[in-house]
Amino acid sequence: MVTDWGHHVRRHPRIVDAILVVMVFGFSVLGSMLDVRGPATVISYPVSAAGVLFAAIAALAVLWHRRFPRTVLAVTAACGVLMGAAGAEISAPLVAPALVAAYSVGLRSERRWALTYPSAVGIVLLVASITLNPGPLFAPGKVTLIAGGLVAGAFADATRNRQNYLTALRARAELAERTREDEARHRVAEERVRIARELHDIVAHHMALAHAQASTAAYLLRTKPDPAQQVLDQLADTTASALRELKATVGLLRREDDPQAPLEPSPGLSRLPELIASFEPLGPGVSMTVTGEPQPLSPGVDLTAYRIVQEALTNVTKHAPAAAVSVRLAYSRSLLTITVSDDGRGARRSGESGFGLIGMNERAQSVGGELLAGFRQGGGFEVSTRLPLEPGAAHRDTKENPW
Repeated sequence: MVTDWGHHVRRHPRIVDAILVVMVFGFSVLGSMLDVRGPATVISYPVSAAGVLFAAIAALAVLWHRRFPRTVLAVTAACGVLMGAAGAEISAPLVAPALVAAYSVGLRSERRWALTYPSAVGIVLLVASITLNPGPLFAPGKVTLIAGGLVAGAFADATRNRQNYLTALRARAELAERTREDEARHRVAEERVRIARELHDIVAHHMALAHAQASTAAYLLRTKPDPAQQVLDQLADTTASALRELKATVGLLRREDDPQAPLEPSPGLSRLPELIASFEPLGPGVSMTVTGEPQPLSPGVDLTAYRIVQEALTNVTKHAPAAAVSVRLAYSRSLLTITVSDDGRGARRSGESGFGLIGMNERAQSVGGELLAGFRQGGGFEVSTRLPLEPGAAHRDTKENPW
């Protein structure tokens, strides 16, 4: 309820000011009729034309208290003094427009002046009351002048503190919201890069393999139909595997509560013999050697190792199709070293570098590893990567076994 009222006040300030003008005009006219010199405040004076005129001027001046607070304060205080000079007893009700203006000045001034202006106006009006309306110093009318000024300043300071507090709360809420949005965008961007990398590896590998198989089948079809049929069967398996992996990867983009989004496990080094076998009909052959004691890998490192080998073999198929390829896996205490190298036969050019090498490097770095790729002395190309078996292990083993 209070929040709704405050919302309406902020949306319709002119209506609020008009109501305020009517109220302070009524208080000021009533104050001009009060006798505040005795212990009890009573109505003992008739309404005078001068009192109504000055009350109206002071009340109308309040309409501009938001734009010209100090000027309005001076005008309303002067009207109060003039009403006292016209015979009215200067009291808090009489100078209600001045008290409202004092509150406005205190609210819109620097904090150190929040009480200074209202107190100064109260002192001026008190001196005018003592001068124009002789009587006891501690009469109710005179005491309320100082009290009214101090209360106006205190209310102004309290209102400013509340506004500053609410502003700080809104700023913190906006900052928190921006931080959440930035974090969400960052995570979405990371997920997009990860999925794009997966899609690149899957599409590049299977399309290159399918292209090589189709070309081989077309070459053998007329002269050697039986080997051609075997290659075509492998081509069907390749496309089926591509569809399965694409379905699994694209399934990551679907809603979690979608029952129609079954996902197969991510590939790992356990499928490496199957991967190597798919390349054997396309060239001199792919050999694989393993040194060290094989150790279990985390899912992320396992997938990264598989994808790097897959991309390296795909690059050989695309850029050096006649090359013989060697895949070596070396397990140490805390590192898995993977080396994929070819013997240099083929059409690879030194300027060839694309998203494949970039993707392999990003994959290695994402699990705390590192990757080197380049031409070998004497011919050929080599991709070598070191992947940690556990977090923090790569640095220790690198000291013992540098590149």
